Amino acid sequence: METRIQKLPKSEIEMEVEISPEEFQTFIEKAISDLSKNIKIDGFRQGKVPKDIIEREIGTDGIFKEAGDQAVKEKYLQAIAENKVEPISSPEISILKLSPGNPFIFKARFSILPKLSLPDYKKIASLVKKREIQVGEEEIKKALLELQKSRAKLSQIAVPAKKGNFVEIEFSSPQIEIGKAHKDGFLLGDGRLIPGFEEKLEGMAAGDEKSFSLKFPAKHSQQNLTNQETHFKVKMESVKKMELPEINEQFAQSLGKFESVPALKQSILEGIKLEKTHLEKQRTREEILRKINNEISMEIPEVLLDAEKNRQLEELKNYVDSQLKISFKEYSQRINKSENEIKDSFPAKERIQNFLVLKKIAQAENIEVTDEEIEAEINKVLKQYPSKEGAKKELDLAKLKSYYGEAIKNEKVFQLLENLIQK
Repeated sequence: METRIQKLPKSEIEMEVEISPEEFQTFIEKAISDLSKNIKIDGFRQGKVPKDIIEREIGTDGIFKEAGDQAVKEKYLQAIAENKVEPISSPEISILKLSPGNPFIFKARFSILPKLSLPDYKKIASLVKKREIQVGEEEIKKALLELQKSRAKLSQIAVPAKKGNFVEIEFSSPQIEIGKAHKDGFLLGDGRLIPGFEEKLEGMAAGDEKSFSLKFPAKHSQQNLTNQETHFKVKMESVKKMELPEINEQFAQSLGKFESVPALKQSILEGIKLEKTHLEKQRTREEILRKINNEISMEIPEVLLDAEKNRQLEELKNYVDSQLKISFKEYSQRINKSENEIKDSFPAKERIQNFLVLKKIAQAENIEVTDEEIEAEINKVLKQYPSKEGAKKELDLAKLKSYYGEAIKNEKVFQLLENLIQK
C-alpha cells in the first residue's frame, strides 16, 4: 500500500491510497465470499454456490464495488494510523481507479485539528497584572439597603407614583416577545429598567395606563433591540409606600446567625470580596487567553466551527425548553431571528481557539487528570439525585466523564498560568 498526502487550506488533508492488484485480489476474494452468503441458486445450499456462478450472477462490477468498499474501510484506517493523522471529520471518499488488472486507488479528504504553535505563554501570563480586591463602605451600605428593602413593609397608597415608592406594573411591547404582557415590581428610582422608563412612570396612579417609546441602549442583554426605538404600553397596578426596617441587632439576627450589626457587615464584606475575587479570576483568565490568541494565526476547519455552533444551539434549546417553558420555534419568533441566524451569532471561533490553546498548553506541560479526580466530580453530581442508580440511568456517564476530564485539565492549566500573574 502506498500513501500520498497533500495538505490543503483550512486544516484539511487529501490522502491518496494505492493498493497493488495483488493485494486488492484478497478483497475481491473476500467480496465474493461475503456476497455468496446472500445468493440463492436452485440446486445449491445458501453459502455453497460455486465461485464462477456467483461471478456470473453478480457481475464483475458488483464484485469490484463490494471489494472496493471493503478495501476503503480497512486501508483508510491503516493509512491514517501509519501516517499519524488524526481526522476530526468523516472522510469524503472518491474512487480514482477500480478495474481488473490495475491498482485500486482511492482518495480521502478530511479535516484535522489545526496545527498550533504556542507563543511564550508563560511570559504572557507573567505580564498580566492582578487587580487588588477592595470593598468600600458605600458597597456595604448599598448591600445593607438591599437587605432592608427585602424586609421592608409595603402599604398601599392612593397617590401618584414618585421616586421612593414601590410600584407594580404590567407592560408589553410588540417588539418584545411578540407583545406578551409582563408584570414587574420594583422601587421607583432604582434604575433597574432602561434609561427613561422609570421617569415615564412618575405621576401615574393605580389603574392609569400610558404608552410611550424609548430607545434601547447600545449595550443591552437583548441584543436584537439595541439602539432601536421600542414602543411600550404600561398599566400601573399599584403604588405602595415602602417603610424600611431599622438596622439594629434585631434586624441583624433576623437575617441569620449574626449577633450584631458589625457581624452582619463583616459577613457582607466577605461576601462582596468573594464575588469580586471570582470576577477578577475570570477577568485575568480571559485576558491571558486573549493575549495568547493575539499571538496566534490559525485557520479553523469549517467542520469544527459548525460542530461548536450546533453544540451551543443545543444548549440554548435545552435552556429555552427547561427554563423559558416555550418551544424553540416560539422563541425564535419572539426574538425575530431564524434558527440559522441564531446559530451564526454564536462565538464559535473564539471558543474553539481557547479550547485548542488550553489543550496545547496541557500537552506542553504534561498535565494529566486521574480517574479518581474525575470520579470525585461525578460523585458530586450524583449526590444531587435521590437515587444514585436512578441518576446513572438518567445521565450519560460517558459524556459526563469526558466533560469533567476536560474541565479539570483546563482548571490545572489556568492555575499554572495564574501562578505567574503579577500581584
